[in-house]
Amino acid sequence: MTRIKCCGMTRIEDALLAAQLGADAIGLVFAARSKRQTTPARAREIVAALPPFVATVALFMDDDADRVRQVIDEVQPSLLQFHGGETDGWCMQFGRPFLKAIAMGEGAAALPRLREYPQAAALLLDGHGFGEAGGSGKAFDWSMLPHELAQPVILAGGLHSGNVADAVRLLRPWAVDVASGVESSPGIKDPDKLAAFIRAVRAADVE
Repeated sequence: MTRIKCCGMTRIEDALLAAQLGADAIGLVFAARSKRQTTPARAREIVAALPPFVATVALFMDDDADRVRQVIDEVQPSLLQFHGGETDGWCMQFGRPFLKAIAMGEGAAALPRLREYPQAAALLLDGHGFGEAGGSGKAFDWSMLPHELAQPVILAGGLHSGNVADAVRLLRPWAVDVASGVESSPGIKDPDKLAAFIRAVRAADVE
């Protein structure tokens, strides 16, 4: 079964709805460059409201180590996610499992980076260009994805209810990640879009 991560949560009600609809993980963005940035205090409220067995992922992009530690201490996320130029060793220093986002928008130039994070729990492949913030709603060319990777793949970038079933059928990723594709505005989730997205993933799983 394809796991589903709903990212860029800023409201308790959106996170609860995602969990009730069957999302496996909630993403909380702390990167200053993101339109979906939240605060540790708000994130802590969201985490406290979630039911059991829903993972929480704290997202950073080239933030300093003290900032990451502050969020870990205050929010206690299940996993960390790094979207910038962080190295594998730098990501490891926090003693927490982490996801490493790879900016696939550059095309073939991005492929070598898929081998640079052997300690990552999974690789999150997003559609933005290198150095750009995630959550752009841009898809990348799925056909260039290597068939054999050492780690689980989380597919992101431009996914929505109209294309996610095709992505699941074609690539069979470990998980899919959605933000802008289920929003009415940045950080505000649309209930109908969110429900349609999760239905589409589950339908593709049984095909």
